[in-house]
Amino acid sequence: MRRMISAALGLWFSLAGIGFAQSGAGNPVVVELYTSQGCSSCPPADRILSGLAQRDDVIALSLHVDYWDYIGWKDSFADPKYTKRQRAYARYAGARTIYTPQMIVGGMDHLVGVRPAEVDAMIRRFAAKPAKVMLTLGRTGGTVRVRARAGAPLPRGSVVQVVRYKPLETVAIRRGENAGKTFDYANIVTDWRQVGDWDGTADLSLDLDAPGGDPVVVIVQEPGPGPILAAAALR
Repeated sequence: MRRMISAALGLWFSLAGIGFAQSGAGNPVVVELYTSQGCSSCPPADRILSGLAQRDDVIALSLHVDYWDYIGWKDSFADPKYTKRQRAYARYAGARTIYTPQMIVGGMDHLVGVRPAEVDAMIRRFAAKPAKVMLTLGRTGGTVRVRARAGAPLPRGSVVQVVRYKPLETVAIRRGENAGKTFDYANIVTDWRQVGDWDGTADLSLDLDAPGGDPVVVIVQEPGPGPILAAAALR
């Protein structure tokens, strides 16, 4: 269940003995790719996402949707939650339809996911914006410590989300539009949870259970889903 996150005072940026991932002046840009193993137009976008996954200034996330499963191949990574998230983006943007492959940059800009130059330009534009939120992550064992501070109260509030992903998986497609082909998929989202609301009036402090070795991403985003205010990853 989502809950309002309490304030924490003190010098939490200097906690000893913890490895940190920080987003601030170099705030990484989140790129979400909505894709499907059963979509014949998606492999080029999947390859672009794989390249973005190698960049330090980008948090690249592949969300597999389920609405192409009926055409002959059930996507082994698909989750209706990701279809729901894509539809929520469409409603917020006033769009009538959803499609694959679609990339969403910074929670704001939507484009067909096979245009690398356009994606790169969007990433650069978002990276150049002043950060509204300072976000720091630390891990001790199976616990991730989330600390954030806003430069000013957030008038629309924000939603704090935790994402887990698999860095690389290879899949042989046996049926459907991509039958007989084998593809590598990068940064496949396996879990996306909302863990709290935060209005930025006080510092944010949250300890989360994050067992296992898969990377952890924390995203602070305006409701909608709207613009992403900050993101950080522990890879």
